[in-house]
Amino acid sequence: MATVSSTTSSLATATFPSSRRFPRYGRRCRVGMAFASAEKGAAAAAAAAGVSVTEGEGKLPKLVLTSAHGSEAEIYLYGGCITSWKVAKDKDLLFVRPDAVFNKKKPISGGAPHCFPQFGPGPMQQHGFARNMDWSIAESQSEDGNPIVTLELKDGPYSRSMWDFSFQALYKIILREKSLSTELIITNTDTKPSSFNTALHTYFRASVTAASVKGLKGCKTLNKDPDPKNPLEGKEERDIVTFPGFVDCIYLNAPSEVILDNGLGDTISIQNTNWSDAVLWNPYLQMEACYRDFVCVENAKIGNVQLEPKQSWVAKQILSVA
Repeated sequence: MATVSSTTSSLATATFPSSRRFPRYGRRCRVGMAFASAEKGAAAAAAAAGVSVTEGEGKLPKLVLTSAHGSEAEIYLYGGCITSWKVAKDKDLLFVRPDAVFNKKKPISGGAPHCFPQFGPGPMQQHGFARNMDWSIAESQSEDGNPIVTLELKDGPYSRSMWDFSFQALYKIILREKSLSTELIITNTDTKPSSFNTALHTYFRASVTAASVKGLKGCKTLNKDPDPKNPLEGKEERDIVTFPGFVDCIYLNAPSEVILDNGLGDTISIQNTNWSDAVLWNPYLQMEACYRDFVCVENAKIGNVQLEPKQSWVAKQILSVA
């Protein structure tokens, strides 16, 4: 991949040609300024590509992907966070919590946040730092009317204050008619070995009393209810896992596909390659204002990934509806 420019750009609303590399957006980028006017030909090419950048909540830069088939996704550069995925118009399959803030003072609460280089609590802040940093746009293109964008995150003083390693994270997102695919590539760009664990903390819109997950029977479990600090080891015996109350459970060596019935009429296939584990979470009364409206079904890598210098780790996820 070509080197990403370090030029700072302003962000309000713009569209891009069908295959283009973009300038990097620095952490101090002033997003309230307007884009320079694009030429009509470039705008037409961008419409075909289905990739645009606009001003989102809190004036943060937001990518909008629109497929030729009418599906749509939204991604904030802050946190590299996918916050919306619509197959049918006006029906979002992802969920952003009503208490989410878009001011860079905390991660975006909802969508599909990154947990990297740490999942959960540990020596650094909860879920690491990737969801607290600005990602940049590395590349965008379109194939058969399906928009594709690749985001990039690199180490800096903020990340090194918690995890003193050089790295590159590339996050490729592909929107198709009835699916949303992601590929995460973590590369050790340091001169010394590094280790991490990671997850995609995906919030799905749901009716919690009717939602269920199939495919986890037989998995070893680490159940954080009632004591998150001392999870209970067990084995999942149910064919269909539901959310009757507080749920916070890790499933080790999970299968390559689980099926979520969101209780709202949608059946979502959650497929993965190299995400070895899964996590189910619903906070129940800890978030009384919204717990009824979502469930988290997360692809994760709970055990540490060890990378030598120049080595990479790759994991893929495909969310799809029938």
